[in-house]
Amino acid sequence: MGSSITAIRLCRPSGTRILFLLTGDARCEGLRGSLALSAIGKSFNCVHRYTVSHSYLMSRANQVLALLKSHISGDDQQFLSIAMQVAAHEARLGHTKVAEQLRDLIDKARQKHIGADNRGAPILVLQPKTELAGLVSVTHPDVRLANMSLETPLHARLNRVLNEYRQQNTLREHGLRPRRKLLLLGAPGTGKTMTAAALAGELHQPLLTILLEGVITKFMGETASKLRIIFEAMHSTEGIYLFDEFDAIGARRDQINDVGEIRRVLNSFLQLLDSDESRGLIIAATNHPDLLDPALFRRFDDVIEYSLPGDSIARNIMLNRLAAFDTSRVQWQEVLDKTRGLSQADVVRASDEAAKQSVLAHSVVITTENVVAAIEERRSASRQSPRG
Repeated sequence: MGSSITAIRLCRPSGTRILFLLTGDARCEGLRGSLALSAIGKSFNCVHRYTVSHSYLMSRANQVLALLKSHISGDDQQFLSIAMQVAAHEARLGHTKVAEQLRDLIDKARQKHIGADNRGAPILVLQPKTELAGLVSVTHPDVRLANMSLETPLHARLNRVLNEYRQQNTLREHGLRPRRKLLLLGAPGTGKTMTAAALAGELHQPLLTILLEGVITKFMGETASKLRIIFEAMHSTEGIYLFDEFDAIGARRDQINDVGEIRRVLNSFLQLLDSDESRGLIIAATNHPDLLDPALFRRFDDVIEYSLPGDSIARNIMLNRLAAFDTSRVQWQEVLDKTRGLSQADVVRASDEAAKQSVLAHSVVITTENVVAAIEERRSASRQSPRG
């Protein structure tokens, strides 16, 4: 296959138009030249010639496929993100009117999406003077599980949590309790925090992230008191409560430097967790499961482990992030060999970096060299940053 496709439109005085599509293959060069010359010299009064690269056609095909996939999966954010990339590409080609129309439609769609989400769930606003202010931050995520690249077993477990939450009244009528208390374990960047946001998005509930700097204090007994305030709020304010970096609260009680306060905080948390009968989800996440007290694990309804991505997950992440570009030239095995040992978050950032390089170069093509360079840069950054 050649590197381009040429469209030649020949117009007769009578108004008849003939369209020829010629590939850029060398065998067609003579045909293209002779055809144009004969048209000019004989019965045609005008010749219009357009040349479009295969990479351009591939990128447009990829964009259409990506738009359809995101629409079918119900991933509105990915759909609008790809649509915005299409608008940016049209603007680079000088099609300013089309680009403006696309951007206007995207803005209207986003406003409609936000309005629909707001009608589906009440917006929780914490007043500055309430006891809960300073102890939690509130967000309303629009992330969905479809935004995440998950292994099939992990995806099934999270769907089970959603199903039991949605049907908790039925379960309770039969004397059964839904899975509400989740402990997420895994290396940094593997998707634990994003899981909490996705569950909140799926359930149209606010995500209340516990602010450890506001909960943990140096004054004896005060941390346990603040934990009690949070658990009491769970009964009046339904939502998804996330204890991130949970090892700060759930550390082992047999540490050598323990002065007694760690034991009191952990004992208070265990008692509050055991007695909790609220309806929302309680999620604890940690990068250091080895630091947790063994008594914690049996207190949660589900303990879910996250791992670094395998080749299939890493490729799926990159294809999703680069859906609006032409990736047909990427040597995937070479790229995937370089991603091993990186987290999902690292792969996302590397993909975005490769995309930015193409955009700034006014190109729609992603090359192996660009992706590998971005991955190596991300690996270097990961080595330098603390893995807390």
